[in-house]
Amino acid sequence: MNIGIIGAGGIGQAFAAHVAQAGYDVIVSNSRGPTSLAEVVSQLGRHATAGTRQEAAQADVVVVAVPWQQLRAALSALPAWNGRILIDATNPVVPPGFGLADLHGSTSSEIVASLAPGARVVKVANTLPRAVLAADPRQGGGRRVLFMSGDDAAAKAEVRSMLDKVGFATIDLGGLASGGRLQQFPGGPLPTLNLIQLD
Repeated sequence: MNIGIIGAGGIGQAFAAHVAQAGYDVIVSNSRGPTSLAEVVSQLGRHATAGTRQEAAQADVVVVAVPWQQLRAALSALPAWNGRILIDATNPVVPPGFGLADLHGSTSSEIVASLAPGARVVKVANTLPRAVLAADPRQGGGRRVLFMSGDDAAAKAEVRSMLDKVGFATIDLGGLASGGRLQQFPGGPLPTLNLIQLD
């Protein structure tokens, strides 16, 4: 399995570092092009390469981790999804002041799914600050918890298996409409909650 990252900010780099360390091949992309990511992929190690957004989007599993205002552009003009997994690590935050974007009654992940027809969307890795997400998930005799939502049980099982290999524990919150609302920032009760599941 290879993993594409669309968005090389703090969350995207943290996710890329974890999966690369676990032995997955990672293609990292941003809006500025592969040459701007030379230092990033050097730090991520031999399992990481820089690519275009379109190249990252052809991976077996794709992570989108961009600011909300850039989401539509980040998911536009990409290859057909054909049932591949799209991990949504975004939050519907708009400046100034961490305001909630107008979602017209939907959850942010439902909007992500509408922008990626044919993708199996799993929302995960959006609730922790980037420094906490980037830290070793194995802590205090247990594993850091990531909350997860999605409408496709098989996709969630694949993501859970990947995150288990990385070292995280996961809690399945249900579908994108119900679970996505719980883990959405701002507004949901779960963001910034740093839990450790004891082994």
